[in-house]
Amino acid sequence: MKPLLICDCDEVLLHMVRHFGVWLGETHDIDFTPNGGDFATSMKRRDGTPAPSREEMWEMLDQFFPAEMERQTLVPHAREALAMLAETADIVILTNLGDHVRQARIEQLARFGIDHRVETNQGGKGDPVSRLVAEHGDPVTVFVDDLAVHHESVARHAPQVHRLHMVSEPALAPSVPPAPAAHVRIDDWREAERWIAARFAAGLPAGA
Repeated sequence: MKPLLICDCDEVLLHMVRHFGVWLGETHDIDFTPNGGDFATSMKRRDGTPAPSREEMWEMLDQFFPAEMERQTLVPHAREALAMLAETADIVILTNLGDHVRQARIEQLARFGIDHRVETNQGGKGDPVSRLVAEHGDPVTVFVDDLAVHHESVARHAPQVHRLHMVSEPALAPSVPPAPAAHVRIDDWREAERWIAARFAAGLPAGA
C-alpha cells in the first residue's frame, strides 16, 4: 500500500494572494495588504469609501476563480518535491474552490507539470481527508495546508494523519502564526519534501 499525500494548492503549490492583490488594484481600485490570512480586513478602497464587506470579498474571489487563474505562479521547488514524493506515494490535491472550478484547476496545475488527482471542497477539510484516507486503505498520510482551521478539522476527523502547516507566500508567512493543530510548520518545499518523505519511510501514523 502506497502512502498518501493530501495537499492544498493556493499558497502551498501556487501563489495566489500576490496576484489577487494586483488584480484587485487593476479591477476594483482596491489596495490589498495581507493581514494574517483574513482577506476581509486586508482590503482598502483607494477613494476612501468603506472597505468591502466580507460578502463583497467572497464575490471578488468568485470573480478571480476561474477567470483570473492564469495570473497564478508556481511556488519554488513545489513541482520537484511532488515529483520526488510521487515516486513512492499517491497524491491528491484538495482545494477549497467551487466544484465548477475543478476542471480549470486540473488544467492549471497540469500547465505547471503537476498532474495528480484534484478534488474540490467547501468548508472544513477534515471530513474529505478522512474519506480519502479510507478510500486509499488507511495508509500513512500527510496533509499539507496553509490554513490553521483545516489542520484543526483534520485533527478532529483524522487524527492519525500527519499535519504540515505551510505558508509559501513570503509576504504573508511572517504574519501567520504556526497552526496549533499542525505537527510542524515548514514554508519551503525542499525541507517539506524531506519531512514528508521521512514520515512515509517510518510507516507510522501520527501519534504512534
